[in-house]
Amino acid sequence: MRHRSWKQQVVGLSLVLMGLLAASSPSLTSEQPATEKPSPCASAEHRQFDFWVGQWNVYPTGNDKLIAHSLIESVYGGCGVRENWMPLSGADGGSLNIYVPRENAWRQTWIDSNGARVEFKGGWTGGAMVLEGLWNNVLGPGQDALVRMTYTLVGDGAVRQFGEMSQDDGETWTAGFDFTYRPAKPEGN
Repeated sequence: MRHRSWKQQVVGLSLVLMGLLAASSPSLTSEQPATEKPSPCASAEHRQFDFWVGQWNVYPTGNDKLIAHSLIESVYGGCGVRENWMPLSGADGGSLNIYVPRENAWRQTWIDSNGARVEFKGGWTGGAMVLEGLWNNVLGPGQDALVRMTYTLVGDGAVRQFGEMSQDDGETWTAGFDFTYRPAKPEGN
């Protein structure tokens, strides 16, 4: 009988141990399905802004003059809502939105092709998503304003985005913009 080297013995012993472990370990078969880890963004709060997800044509509220297209997507496993704002004229831009459980609030970061960046914070009121943030130079150079946006699901599956502005830290508000997002129809329809 030939003697095996210590390396051969270790390899042989390793193979035996691996075989024993495989035989004694429960296997993932159809009898034992793998348990899926729940999504960290599966809560009802994470779904509060889903009514805005879609492909939209955007109009001034009460007017049929198309001013923009907007693609709103659920992203990153349902953890985020991303806006792609594509106006027919003016600055394009977009936002990334997320529910932050620790704050019990929604956060939105807006950026656009004019170099603006705004951080909004707010939440679901039971009937609308309301977000507020300080927008530097929104009314012109050196003219900052607090901007409050209210998103509401309205008839025929449309969403209204009503923007108000305040230059006195929220004491008084004036209308800034009022858009209705209508579901975009596929080409040829």
